[in-house]
Amino acid sequence: MPFLLRRFFTLLSSIFAIVTFNFFLFHIIPGDPIRLIARTQRLNAEAIAKMRASFGLDGSILSQYFRYLSKLVHGDLGYSFSFKENVSGLVGRALGNTLLLLTASTLIVVILGIAIGVFAGSRQGKKSDTATVISSLILWSMPTFWVGMLLVFTFGVWVGGLPISGISTANAVYSNGFEYFMDISRHLILPTVTLAIVDIAFFIIITRTALIDVMSEDYMLTARGKGLGRRAIVWRHGFRNAMLPVLTASALYISALVGGAIQVEVVFSWPGMGLLMYNSVLARDYPVLEASFLLTTVAVLVANFAADLLYRVLDPRVAVSK
Repeated sequence: MPFLLRRFFTLLSSIFAIVTFNFFLFHIIPGDPIRLIARTQRLNAEAIAKMRASFGLDGSILSQYFRYLSKLVHGDLGYSFSFKENVSGLVGRALGNTLLLLTASTLIVVILGIAIGVFAGSRQGKKSDTATVISSLILWSMPTFWVGMLLVFTFGVWVGGLPISGISTANAVYSNGFEYFMDISRHLILPTVTLAIVDIAFFIIITRTALIDVMSEDYMLTARGKGLGRRAIVWRHGFRNAMLPVLTASALYISALVGGAIQVEVVFSWPGMGLLMYNSVLARDYPVLEASFLLTTVAVLVANFAADLLYRVLDPRVAVSK
């Protein structure tokens, strides 16, 4: 229990630090959102002052900070300067689209990455292992946005056949829910493949390295000495123990996944958190930026917290050492 309390206190402290950092970061960067709005609407000085007061930007930074904390405690994420709606609804729609994209890509990355990593690690030094490692390093070195633009060119200009932007066909009329589902699925293919191509290499390399380390342990030599088959040694004994470092690495993967999702959503105009943050940066939309970065960083922290707890369940030696 003391361990859980310590970890939970650390989680809350980190979230508070992130909230504070995000607020001051976006308020000290160059650019004034009210002036951007005024420039497009040609407002006079009095109207600008009223608009600044209505958005709560007329006081000092400290007063704005405490007002922001007060609203956040009550679940109020603020009002968007540029989109002219509550941030909670705006972020909620974008978050659902991002989760759809991340779920599809993560399933492909984790399942194929671990399977290929086990295949390569169980054949260390062979040609198949070497080819897998070289291919993984090449994929890992590719910038996500570059892979996305390459697929856009391939299927948007050269081959065709797949949509390259948006989440559904504009102004489309669907006769039933299945047609709507299939339309979204077609739009989901290229963004998902883009994320999977780059990120799958991460799991292949981590799984392969972890399995090779496990296969060199004494108890694995004992299993061989007992006459167990290769498949039983790899999957029954090696795979479970190799998953411990893979689990830890998966928590770190989430932070990298968020960064890749931002690039993919911008390239494919996918209406998720990444595209929302990109447009909000251009508009200096503080409430949207603060809410978006808060959600993404909290997701990473919670994933690390969950991975730490799960690690203790899978490996009781960790709990004993604590």
